[in-house]
Amino acid sequence: MLRRTQNLAIYMEGAVRGYGGKMGFGILRYSPNRTVCVIDSENAGGDMKEVAGMPRSCPIVSNVQEAYALGAEVFVLGIAPPGGLIPSPWYVAIDQAVDLGLSVINGLHDLLGHRYQDLKQGQWIWDIRVEPPGLKPGTGLAASLSNRRVLLIGTDMAVGKMTAGLEIYRTAREQGFRAEFVATGQIGITITGAGVPLDAVRVDFSTGAIEQEVMRYRDAEVVIVEGQGSLNHPGSTATLPLLRGSMPTHLVLCHRAGQASLTTLPHVPIAPLGDLIRLYEQLASVTGIFPCPTTVGVALNTSHLECDEEALLACEAIEQELGLPCVDPVRHGSERLVERLMI
Repeated sequence: MLRRTQNLAIYMEGAVRGYGGKMGFGILRYSPNRTVCVIDSENAGGDMKEVAGMPRSCPIVSNVQEAYALGAEVFVLGIAPPGGLIPSPWYVAIDQAVDLGLSVINGLHDLLGHRYQDLKQGQWIWDIRVEPPGLKPGTGLAASLSNRRVLLIGTDMAVGKMTAGLEIYRTAREQGFRAEFVATGQIGITITGAGVPLDAVRVDFSTGAIEQEVMRYRDAEVVIVEGQGSLNHPGSTATLPLLRGSMPTHLVLCHRAGQASLTTLPHVPIAPLGDLIRLYEQLASVTGIFPCPTTVGVALNTSHLECDEEALLACEAIEQELGLPCVDPVRHGSERLVERLMI
């Protein structure tokens, strides 16, 4: 639906410096589309490169009208609030965008297609979290594939599973491997134009949805599957369908440096990383019934650490603890993870 020539404006009101802006950050970092601006009245006049540490420059404006004046064609909801619902105040900005003729990308559970039916020619609403048609329950078919399938697993939600997966995918392609990326959330789907919005799929068909997507890439050397949620998060239900649907041969653990408990549930501690890795491996294999994946290493999110030396020390400490490679894929590259994966 989204053409790669269309200009984006990303709505990130109040989230440029705060929690929940991962949709916007992911699109800014990886989308092939040009982003003409980010909308956030709290930081208007700034630039995302300086304000949020993004790798490329992007102005921050205060409202939709300014975004339109800069040439925006598509209005992207760039915030993922807890629960994935659209807060009522956002509808003012969404209404303005639609009235100006902008198309809309909506990655949240509240759908917009029924609200905006009188659209201009060429204008569209993309509700990403819609269950694909024709799904069936999973069968374990992916275990029959001969390729490598790496699943990104996490110690919490929003710790960088999509980012690490895209970095590994990019590095593998640059090194000449036939690599494919299976997007399982709204950000990855927006960036790549394909995938399964896993948290919009009925539980009976969730494993089958992932299996179906993985089987599309049977001729790839390596399939990178975007992770969702975490086994140790009480509100997460996505990990088991990902394990069963992809039947991974390899895992990469994603963690935020220094994090000891869940971000939104601080009363829930994060288990020792080695114990958590073993839990994922054992659950994936079910005591040998299914293939037991090998953990390649740790992708450490150090974005909150300003000092490069501090980030390196955090990675070295985990390497010594686990005996596995540990890198921040954004800061240090993912070559060591790809090397271990493709052995």
